[in-house]
Amino acid sequence: MSDVAPLDDYVTDEWYPGFKPNFEQAAWAIEPFRTFNKEDESRFWFLDFHWPRGMTPLGLIWCEDGYTWGSQLAAETLPLPPGYGVACRIAGTHIYGNGIDVHSAHEIAQRGARMARNLPPILQRFPELWAERAEELKSALHYFENFDYRQRSLAGLWQPLFEARRFFKRSFEIHFELMYPLLVNYIGFRGLCQELGIDPAEIGKFCQGYDNKILETDRELWKVTAEARRLGISDIFAANEPENLKTALQAAGGNAQRWLDRFDEFLGVYGYRTEGACDVYLPAWIEDPTPPLGTIRTFLQKSRDFDFAAARRGAIDERDTAVEVARSKLSRAELEAFNAGLDSVRHANFAWWNDEHNFLIDLRSTLPLRRAALAIGEAAGAERKDDTCFLFWPELRDLCAGKRTWHSFRGIVKDRRDYYAYWNARRPQMPKVLGTIPAHVSDPVLIEIFGLHHHFFEGIRNAGKQVDTLVGVAASSGLVRGRARVLFTADQLHRIEPGEILICESTSPNWTPCFGKIAACVCDGGGTLAHASIVSREYRIPCVVGVGTATLMIKTGDTVEVDGGKGIVRVIR
Repeated sequence: MSDVAPLDDYVTDEWYPGFKPNFEQAAWAIEPFRTFNKEDESRFWFLDFHWPRGMTPLGLIWCEDGYTWGSQLAAETLPLPPGYGVACRIAGTHIYGNGIDVHSAHEIAQRGARMARNLPPILQRFPELWAERAEELKSALHYFENFDYRQRSLAGLWQPLFEARRFFKRSFEIHFELMYPLLVNYIGFRGLCQELGIDPAEIGKFCQGYDNKILETDRELWKVTAEARRLGISDIFAANEPENLKTALQAAGGNAQRWLDRFDEFLGVYGYRTEGACDVYLPAWIEDPTPPLGTIRTFLQKSRDFDFAAARRGAIDERDTAVEVARSKLSRAELEAFNAGLDSVRHANFAWWNDEHNFLIDLRSTLPLRRAALAIGEAAGAERKDDTCFLFWPELRDLCAGKRTWHSFRGIVKDRRDYYAYWNARRPQMPKVLGTIPAHVSDPVLIEIFGLHHHFFEGIRNAGKQVDTLVGVAASSGLVRGRARVLFTADQLHRIEPGEILICESTSPNWTPCFGKIAACVCDGGGTLAHASIVSREYRIPCVVGVGTATLMIKTGDTVEVDGGKGIVRVIR
């Protein structure tokens, strides 16, 4: 592989057909979000696995308010000594990112001194700090999710849309405000463990076994599944495709209707989540229940329910054993330092918070924006209810203000839908990296979360070769062999059969329900703090992440052997 992956195919000044941003498009702290230009080729860019579908025009607000504003503001506020946050670009509709390095030794030293003063109080009161932020988020979500859009004029819908975007922006101010201190703390503990001769692969185990809202959602989904078995309606699920299940259950009546009433209660509490992170184009379960109904359908194919209590005991036992083994090798002075660091990373626990916050932020914060946008589409006379997801913020403002009519947008919305579909289809062939490829990455955040380590780059270099053994990060121990299921998005997640091995770019919190039925997980990206790594340890299944090109090398139907303890994936075709 050459040292430079060319950007020529992705250089443009249009974000989408018919839209070039002006200077006031969005706020930014250090570097604005934009499309690629040729000068970007001198920098390194990685394809972000969080958004495998690409983004619609309205969805690109995430790049403006989340990555660009949220990460850079938090990196300045803490601050992060070596980095200014995340820089963000789009190739077609797909998001590429990289850290913004601080190059001045003088500034790094000053930022380090500021962080040394600011970090300890944040870590000491982290549980209280998160509780305060969680209440702020819950209050706002309650307001937006109960907002009545009926009988509002088109002009009257601009204010709730504006408020929804402000909430979205605030959500990611909170997200990065808390994420960076947790990561810095974890990385500091990781460095200590390396000095003490403790295998970095063991560190993730030290913080596992703690419950969170995403696991709670999964447990409740299994309880609803158990109720379907008890009521004797499994045959209705088996006989119908996920998209037809609700209609079939309603038509059956009796126990099926009683079960639907129970399911609606479940959705009332846990249905405000999407099948992807931070994407306004995705409906919530409560809007389209196909994903949870399809998941329940495959849950019912298993002979018994997933045993969460046993998995929790297993995670705790493995955690306690790993800690005791580490302690047994340390001197008294080393043990004192280790225990202090361990207490800190458990008190301010990234592995726990990663899914706890997703319940309120990543899977939910776009829903107020989506509801307001759909209401605008209905009031304006859009042909499809989500057509407004293909308009940019200034265009929505002009529509609500009466400066433009819906008729003037019809042609461009069709062109943008086609553009989105074209780039969505190209996702499997999108380069994993662009620009100047480094020999290695030193930023621990990019290593621990995104998995940009030597395994990843070796996998990239082997792309296109016939390789039967892939090597990555040993994220969760265990050895299994099974049938591969390759997915790029969660759209077909409910179709995974029990016992299959999930092969994907990476997972996000909306993928978690499938971990109760898969045998193992293999990801192109990700490190020890990636979502797939954390969740696999809680579900007690083998996981290997950061292999680079698993989705290119493995096909659905291949027989695959996953050794999560060694970080090795063997393809047995």
